[in-house]
Amino acid sequence: MSADVMKTLFINPPSFEGFDGGAGSRYQARREVRSFWYPTWPAQPAAMVSGSRLIDAPPDDLTVDQVAPLAKHYELVVLHTSAPSFANDAKFAARLKQENPNVMIGMVGAYVGVLPEPSMKAAPAVDWMGVGEFDYTCLDVASRQPLREVPGLVYRENGGVALTTPRPKLDSFDALPSVLPVYHRDLTIEHYFNGYLDHPYVSLYSGRGCRSKCTFCLWPQTIGGHNYIVRSVEGVEAEMTMAKQLFPQVREFFFDDDTLTDNIPRVEEIARVMGKLGLTWSCNAKAIVPRKTLEILKENGLRLLLVGYESGNQQILNNIKKGVRLDIARRFSRDCRELGIKIHGTFIVGLPGETPETIRETMRFAAEVEPETIQVSLAAPYPGTELYRQAQENGWIQMETGELVDEHGVQNATLNYPGFTSEMMFKTVDEFYRAFYFRPRKMFSMFGGMLRDPRVMKRRLREGGEFFKFLRERKKKEKMSVSA
Repeated sequence: MSADVMKTLFINPPSFEGFDGGAGSRYQARREVRSFWYPTWPAQPAAMVSGSRLIDAPPDDLTVDQVAPLAKHYELVVLHTSAPSFANDAKFAARLKQENPNVMIGMVGAYVGVLPEPSMKAAPAVDWMGVGEFDYTCLDVASRQPLREVPGLVYRENGGVALTTPRPKLDSFDALPSVLPVYHRDLTIEHYFNGYLDHPYVSLYSGRGCRSKCTFCLWPQTIGGHNYIVRSVEGVEAEMTMAKQLFPQVREFFFDDDTLTDNIPRVEEIARVMGKLGLTWSCNAKAIVPRKTLEILKENGLRLLLVGYESGNQQILNNIKKGVRLDIARRFSRDCRELGIKIHGTFIVGLPGETPETIRETMRFAAEVEPETIQVSLAAPYPGTELYRQAQENGWIQMETGELVDEHGVQNATLNYPGFTSEMMFKTVDEFYRAFYFRPRKMFSMFGGMLRDPRVMKRRLREGGEFFKFLRERKKKEKMSVSA
């Protein structure tokens, strides 16, 4: 390690059991089945700071008592935080200071980037917080630059807090090193499960930002931006060649770019690279990809697309600026089925304009487009998003349940509309899952997959137990809410 670089530890802190708030997840909450995304956001600066280490506590089941004492061995600790976990992370920072009063503590993440000054006041043990993209901010601090000279942070000064100049947005993803060596060095990839990706899997970004303007989506509105900057295809080929060497046991690679298919010519080139390397892969996609492109992707190792359908009501899609027409989404879904491309479809309950009837409409739409698996989330007004601004202006936030998650990390229904209450929204999630999965056609399909592959059988039995446990917990919470 270079003598002029601080000995640095990056941590995704211990949190709620099974909570995935510090990774690149779209919804920072516990899942229906045990699921963890890779901590790509903190892994990126860890790849840039010489001699650093990354600890991802939740998937490794590490406790505060196991992680906090490590602060004694470091000069700088950087915590990745989220809106739901911030209060716990602030307490964890205080514990780190108890272990090592001399350690410098930084916090990064969308929440503190949007609300840096109030976050500093609420976390007195933290010395600085990143504002905006924080990759080079972490590198500058670790390189011992005076905090007042580091762009893109808030720090403590003269008993108060001060903001430095804004940090310019990245204009090249090729300038950032690969996170894969950090994964290989610091993470146990077998601990990363996902309900729809083949295990073990690895996820990573080939670019940052999203051209879409969805009002609820966290990262483009807070850190990534709406300019999609990408690694060159040659850079992706070099990185995936490295991935094949570092992780020979991996069965699937997932490109976690917000919408990899935003750039059609590029995704087709990436597909050909993956085909040449003989790798199975998947990615996020909008339900507008033309069939010709889907054919190229499928021929070159694409197994699955994660598709944010969100709603089966066109007006709601217009309200959230989704930029998708239902007739196009139906055609896209039909093309995927015919080509043998599996879809994990995500839906959101409680978006602006939602009513009990639009929910039923979305349930019917989900059954019609028939993704392989689904995720149903409650609309979450994260600070920094247009949905949050709308909720504040219109008084949609339910004050009694204003926290995004409960004490167990399970999503709360925080929005409340006239004629469609938060209690109704919460109940609808269970109804949606049951309506989709407990159909004879879907059950027959899932049982068939289990019988064809013993690995699928073992996995589905485990996930089924977790899923039903999750539903029972939600039902118990729903009853408690009604009685209260």
